[in-house]
Amino acid sequence: MPKISVEIPQELLEDLDDHVGDDGKFVNRSDAIRASIRKTLDILDEIDDRHDRLEDEH
Repeated sequence: MPKISVEIPQELLEDLDDHVGDDGKFVNRSDAIRASIRKTLDILDEIDDRHDRLEDEH
């Protein structure tokens, strides 16, 4: 799996960390970020579909 670097504001990182770890919803930051990216892409696909902007997957 490729690794990337991103700059994240401290406040956003602190909010993310509230959801990571033994008491959180995600095992680690990478897991949380991947889930967020997947969700965002799903939402964007739904928006594109509503506006007939999705290409056929043939």
